[in-house]
Amino acid sequence: MYKKGDYVVYNHDVCLIKDIKENKTNGVTYYVMNPIDDYSLTAKIPIDNKTGLLRNIISSKEAKKIIKQIAMISPIDEINEKNLEFKYKELLNFGDYESLIKIIKTTYLRNEFRAHNKMRISDKDNTYFNLAEKYLYNELAISLNMTVDEVKEYIIRNVS
Repeated sequence: MYKKGDYVVYNHDVCLIKDIKENKTNGVTYYVMNPIDDYSLTAKIPIDNKTGLLRNIISSKEAKKIIKQIAMISPIDEINEKNLEFKYKELLNFGDYESLIKIIKTTYLRNEFRAHNKMRISDKDNTYFNLAEKYLYNELAISLNMTVDEVKEYIIRNVS
């Protein structure tokens, strides 16, 4: 069971548990949480976590291990423009770090290619790039006790 002040990942978002309350009507105890990138939103999640969408933040050691593996993770290899958005959604739904890194690398490389060839940047690639970055970097930031910008700099320094 988590306690007030803990950081957790709910679905894909890093959240801060603000309180633990009991619904007097149905007797269900639930976490009151706010996503760290939008404190105006509040989620109330039963503590029994039957959906399995609530999990621990990774440790600092695990975060550093993931960052060391970034260079070895390849972008999406077979890109079919018709199915690309489906592939991005599929990888986002896996929710694992390798999938998020694949999206980040693929979308970054595709946008770099477009920019160098004076082509318009893809809104679809930008959207999935931003989502994958948000999910990955928010969790790494909490794990490493850094800001998101510091995490980005840390990754740049440590990935070759």
